Amino acid sequence: MKTWYVLKIALMYNKKIIEPSDVINISDIPTQEHYSSKTIERVAKALEKGGHTVKLIEANMHAIDEMHNFMPKVMDGDRPGLVFNMAYGLQGHNRYTHVPALLEMLGVPYLGSGPEAHAIVQDKVMTKLVLQRNHIPTPGFWVFSNHADEFDDIIFPVIVKPTSESTSMGMKVVDNWNDLRDAVKEEIEKYHQDALVEQFIPGREFAVGLLGNADSVEVLPIVEIDLQGNPDKIQTKSDKVETPLDKICPAKLTVEQVEEMKRLCVVSYKKLGIHDFCRVDFRMDKDGHMYILELNSMASLGLTGSFVYAAKAAGYTYESLINKLLDVAVIRYFGESPTHSPQMDASENIRSQPLRIAARSYLRSHLRTTIDLLQELCKINTSIRNVENINRLGSILSKRLTHLGFSEHIHRQFDIGDVRYFTNHEGETNDVLLISHLDTPYAARDFVQFREDKAKLYGSGISESKGGISVMLSALQALRFSKKLKKIKCGILLTTDDSIGGQYAKSLIESYSKNTKYVIGLKWGALDGGIITSASGKDEYKINISNITESINPTISELIPTVCKKIISINKLSKKDNAVRITSINAQTSLGSSPDHASISLYTTFKTKSDANDIEREIKSILKKQEKIKLDIEISKGVRRDPYPESTNTKKLYGIVQEMADRLEIKIKSNHRGMSSDISHVPQHIPSLEGLGPIGGEFRSPNEYILKDSLIDRSLLLALTINKCAQEEK
Repeated sequence: MKTWYVLKIALMYNKKIIEPSDVINISDIPTQEHYSSKTIERVAKALEKGGHTVKLIEANMHAIDEMHNFMPKVMDGDRPGLVFNMAYGLQGHNRYTHVPALLEMLGVPYLGSGPEAHAIVQDKVMTKLVLQRNHIPTPGFWVFSNHADEFDDIIFPVIVKPTSESTSMGMKVVDNWNDLRDAVKEEIEKYHQDALVEQFIPGREFAVGLLGNADSVEVLPIVEIDLQGNPDKIQTKSDKVETPLDKICPAKLTVEQVEEMKRLCVVSYKKLGIHDFCRVDFRMDKDGHMYILELNSMASLGLTGSFVYAAKAAGYTYESLINKLLDVAVIRYFGESPTHSPQMDASENIRSQPLRIAARSYLRSHLRTTIDLLQELCKINTSIRNVENINRLGSILSKRLTHLGFSEHIHRQFDIGDVRYFTNHEGETNDVLLISHLDTPYAARDFVQFREDKAKLYGSGISESKGGISVMLSALQALRFSKKLKKIKCGILLTTDDSIGGQYAKSLIESYSKNTKYVIGLKWGALDGGIITSASGKDEYKINISNITESINPTISELIPTVCKKIISINKLSKKDNAVRITSINAQTSLGSSPDHASISLYTTFKTKSDANDIEREIKSILKKQEKIKLDIEISKGVRRDPYPESTNTKKLYGIVQEMADRLEIKIKSNHRGMSSDISHVPQHIPSLEGLGPIGGEFRSPNEYILKDSLIDRSLLLALTINKCAQEEK
């Protein structure tokens, strides 16, 4: 499902207390249900993050005037808008039906069920009759219009509740006639309606959320309400507010029980004519028999509610859940498009919106395409010496960037794969240079194929480079869609030796950076939204140690204990800002006069070059320290990756990114990373940042991943940052 257009969304809600200006007369009991202002604002922000224009409208007697001024006039040729209905109604009976009925009269599309479904579902007696008629298990029941009513087949215990209230209002369990009559009398007087007396089912309690319509209904993971081992326990409205019970999700059920509960939910959902979403409440007795208690056709969207709780377990963020609800309603009304023509002028309408809206709309609608591309990239094992695959990946990206208007210059590198530079202009100076790499450090035995779950995407290199490359392509495509890309002088450098310290790419990065106003690296961002403003450098060492013996008598030397002692001393050099990491040890001694041998691989990280030199000196001092046995020591050093220090220029570019993030309501944070990247080769007088790829983690491991939702947010952030950088003076 997708919504590739921008909508005007009226978010309708009710306040807690009816004011004189809300209605003409106060004629009946006011509703006890309402959303907090924080929840209303949270939903509005989620919709705005989806690229939509949102207006809050209080669902009172003035709502029609506000709707008339805000909603598009479809009869005059405007594209439709939609109401995101969070209004439970103000007063009287069947309150859920009031706003939907009003919207039906006005001809305005809205999220949620129609008046007829709400009327049935809010009346618990009618709900149970429909369930019984369709052979769906529900507890036996009796309806009391007066506390003196007589029934000769009641079996205690029973639960008493008003027939037309939600959120567990007025519930009470009783086990004798005297208490039952008292409870019924209290219910009728308090709620001005009949009392439902229902067979109480001791056991376990569950809540099941549903999303969708027709033949496409998604059942969210089942939530169990933790009754703390007490099968007779219930959760009243005050309990939910004051001492809410814990939730278990997914509930601990057998596969057969889960499937049966889902089946009952979907059948009930369809038979009652519910639209878009709802929550179904169950009890299950000690023998595993399931009973539907009720359905809530306006399931709570509060953070602590079971519907949102289940959605998060399914991999939704709050923002993606809210926009999913909107998409479900839009598809129900309009299919793929809310207009008479699939293409019409939707693109132009979107493009006329501010960049953040147009770009987000484009990115949301193309998320599946982005994931499919990422899967294609991750299938290719681009280990550092797999030149053929590295060049194959480069060719794939070359075709996509050429389509976006970029020309290519190839720097042939026969040992490691070709470095590729792209530009979309003919001038010498870039507004922005984007840096990533094609190589990954995985040998064939370590390579992990792409896989996807609800919230994460996995694969070798997905956070280090390939996720960042897909974010870059999405951002550039969104800028082109919004007619911004041609106004930006953009360069792209894709290197091929990141895994071995960037020794070949260093001079190219320095050269291209000198003619660029801003440089952005596309490695992964940290889980806290981290953008890399500084990073430690890295030195790699390979140490070979042999013993020198003049004895002709066969013996086992003390080489291994001596080497171990030196390793312990080297390891103690690690400090807060400068680390020493031993990555491998191999040693062998034998009975004889041949030299014994040991090899050690290690690396160090450091904040400054001075620190690096100090650590190197100390390592050599430890290795050369006189021991009881004579040693021949050979120290070879790999390519140094320089540290990436935070600078005034770094802070300048971070300030631009922060400004864009604030505008988009995306959380970012300045981070120091323990290991630098190609960004360290950028001259310090050029503003640069690393880590604008997707949010991810566990790099260089079998579980390397990125967060699926971050593909949109980080692509959008990158697009706005690139556009802003093009407008900034150096």
